Amino acid sequence: MPNGPIIIKKKGGHGGHHGGAWKVAYADFVTAMMSLFIVLWLLSSSKPVQEAVGGYFRDPSGTSKLSGTTKQGAAESLDIRKEDMKKIKEALEKQIKALPDFEKLKKNIDMKITSEGLRIELSEGDKATFFEVGSAVPSESGKELLKALAEEVGKLPNQVSIEGHTDSKPYSGGQTGYSNWELSVDRSNAARRIVQSSGLQPNQVSQVRGFADQRPREHYAPDDPANRRISLIVQYASKAGDADADDSPKAEGSSEKKPSTEGEKKPAGEGEKKH
Repeated sequence: MPNGPIIIKKKGGHGGHHGGAWKVAYADFVTAMMSLFIVLWLLSSSKPVQEAVGGYFRDPSGTSKLSGTTKQGAAESLDIRKEDMKKIKEALEKQIKALPDFEKLKKNIDMKITSEGLRIELSEGDKATFFEVGSAVPSESGKELLKALAEEVGKLPNQVSIEGHTDSKPYSGGQTGYSNWELSVDRSNAARRIVQSSGLQPNQVSQVRGFADQRPREHYAPDDPANRRISLIVQYASKAGDADADDSPKAEGSSEKKPSTEGEKKPAGEGEKKH
């Protein structure tokens, strides 16, 4: 036997380079078949089931109002109510534009949608606009505007809170122990009497509050006349099954069933004020 080198020949395989590609193709096939079965099942399902499944794919977080469930996400319900508030705002703007003195008053009227609801602010000017100077007696313009607002808001199911605010000028109205706190509450209560006698239901007013000069509209000018104002807040309407009124920060205090005529008062001796 010759003593030559021993040569071993190996047959190379030609399938190794395919790797796991077949697994990917198989997974795609299974996914396609599953999708087909789901589509066929949906086509044969009832309409409520179809809407529920479609609702999930449109909003997987579950905040949309889906068919087949009694729950409604807070974010979705707030959006719906905000859309309602836009319509309410437009209706109120149309109502007050019909007033004879609207052109003179429009710069003192501000409406904006907030997390609480629709806030309507009636701010005083350099001269008496909605209330007599240093008094809780409404002017004729103030009465007419509040009546116009009440006629429209009284048609709604929404509750309303009323706030009184003053500027930071010292009060010298001649009444011992009477301050900005009393004045802010008295003005908001005077506004309440007008709106309730002009269209608002007795149980529609949830709060009557007075903040004196503690929440100025013009923070950098506490003596500005615009800080003297009455605010009406048309609150978001609560619906059955919903959480209490949206994501309001409750900055103005929580709602009560009966109007409070005492507001948030300081002791009478804390400085007398003037308006």
